[in-house]
Amino acid sequence: MKHGFVLAALLALTACKEDEAAAPPPPAPLTETALSYFCQMSIAEHGGPKGQIHLDGHEQPLFFAQVRDLVAYLKSPERDAEITAVYVSDMGRAGSWENPGPENWTAAGTAIFVVGAEVAGGMGAPEIVPFADAAEAKGFIARYGGQALPISDIPDDAALGPVDLEKILETPLLEIPS
Repeated sequence: MKHGFVLAALLALTACKEDEAAAPPPPAPLTETALSYFCQMSIAEHGGPKGQIHLDGHEQPLFFAQVRDLVAYLKSPERDAEITAVYVSDMGRAGSWENPGPENWTAAGTAIFVVGAEVAGGMGAPEIVPFADAAEAKGFIARYGGQALPISDIPDDAALGPVDLEKILETPLLEIPS
């Protein structure tokens, strides 16, 4: 009986530890020193929504200056480690397009993404704009166009397709109304 109790306690403790290991890491605050994964440029110097991907075995997340770049990374088959969490800026809570906020992250799996809007992200390419609230996404679409999609339905060409550089030069960064 005594051994059964000890075994049950050990199994319960192991289950608790497995639950802790399975919990995704929380989002990291965006700092002035954060560099974009693909270009290694300072993210603070670029407007628009940002993203971060946490990888198993890596202490710090990979940051992305554009959500388009984050989606391109997710669609790439060449990754070094298992993804444990993905967060994107909640542009419904952003102070402005230029300053999306250091801590207003939302889980990418539950976010609504506006694809095809007439807006350019921080690196100048067409942007995929995330929102935690569907009503905020709907308001953005009414003003800038596009369609609302879950991350799983974002078409490959929205993140991996060619970019019209002439159109980028004509598309100003926008201000999100407060």
